[in-house]
Amino acid sequence: MFDKNSLINLLESNSISYKITEHKPLFTVEDSKNLRGSIDGAHSKNLFLKDKKNNFFLVSFIEDIIADLKKASVPLNSKKLSFANEDYLMNILGIKPGSVSPFGLLNDKEKKVKFFFDQEFMEYEIVNFHPLINTSTVSIAPNDLINLIEQHHSKVEFINMRDFQK
Repeated sequence: MFDKNSLINLLESNSISYKITEHKPLFTVEDSKNLRGSIDGAHSKNLFLKDKKNNFFLVSFIEDIIADLKKASVPLNSKKLSFANEDYLMNILGIKPGSVSPFGLLNDKEKKVKFFFDQEFMEYEIVNFHPLINTSTVSIAPNDLINLIEQHHSKVEFINMRDFQK
């Protein structure tokens, strides 16, 4: 099971450039805006979702978007989306609430989760995600993140979340 330290080791062993910033625990986008200081790049909102058939989805998008789950169900090819509970979060992604990020996919050994990445992230040189714990932020190039996820989990699906906001 990956944790922050093993994630950092993986980034380094793959020669992936990153920066890590330590901070107080962040549980919401508002917490992040207030406490993150001057971390450059795009900041994210990450939703771990499930549907009525127990299909799982991780959707990562720009923090200022307010997603409409009903609208978002169309590109996810699903119906009746809801937030996956803490047990699913821990058992599948190995993380606690407040720490959801694409790095959790490294713990999804059964590849149950389909990952959707907001294409708007590609407009930034740096994107920011928690490294499996909400007391740190990893800053990484979006292409490096995508390559890492595709190498260790599955193909990344792109989505334009601005089309699916409230």
